[in-house]
Amino acid sequence: MKIKKILVSQPKPSSEKSPYNDIAARHGVDLVFRPFIKVEGLSAREFRQQKINISDFTAVIFTARTAIDHFFRLCEEMRITIPDTMKYFCTTETIALYLQKYIVYRKRKIFHGDTGKLDSLLPALMKHNKEKFLYAVSDVHKDSANAELLDKAGINYTKAVMYRTVSNDFTPDEPFDYDMLLFFSPAGIESLKKNFPNFDQGDIQIGCFGASTAKAVADAGLRLDLEAPTPKSPSITAALDAFLQEKNA
Repeated sequence: MKIKKILVSQPKPSSEKSPYNDIAARHGVDLVFRPFIKVEGLSAREFRQQKINISDFTAVIFTARTAIDHFFRLCEEMRITIPDTMKYFCTTETIALYLQKYIVYRKRKIFHGDTGKLDSLLPALMKHNKEKFLYAVSDVHKDSANAELLDKAGINYTKAVMYRTVSNDFTPDEPFDYDMLLFFSPAGIESLKKNFPNFDQGDIQIGCFGASTAKAVADAGLRLDLEAPTPKSPSITAALDAFLQEKNA
């Protein structure tokens, strides 16, 4: 079956130079960007139920820009003044630079890793191990490995859930006439099953990015037709390009 219409379960890229645009033009496919999940911030009241006082901490660990947004939103809602001495530790430079949306960027108080994983940030955390760290996370954070890493390093930290991932429900009149679905998280698979409890895959192709998402596809009893990353296709767009070249030949 020729692939003509693909649902990409992510927000539409803001850049005109997105590889997705090249794929759509090259293969003559219709790409629809429609997230299966969305992020909601905890209210100040919900956050207080964790009995965490942000003012008690001297540093914050961020693994996503979303965490930054909700950290500063909650501080504003709860009228918490963040001291200039607060230090920020981010898993990538991109996340660190995003802090400029809220604070004046000073290298002496902002630190970042280079792989997107917490282990690349560990040297900076250990160098400042006298700090009291607040670790901003979502309600579905995959935390066991990171927690073990921080515990072994003797880092004094407290996890603080600041936002949650929920299903972005389809409306009854919303068409679902796709030849292929692309997923990027296990939560997306959960949302598919929630929205369409009697979902029959049939000829619909399913692709995903990441091992945890691939496992969620298998656990849901679905057939996985495309998986990334691989040595030949390090990105989902590279994998999709190669897949369509073969499938639509």
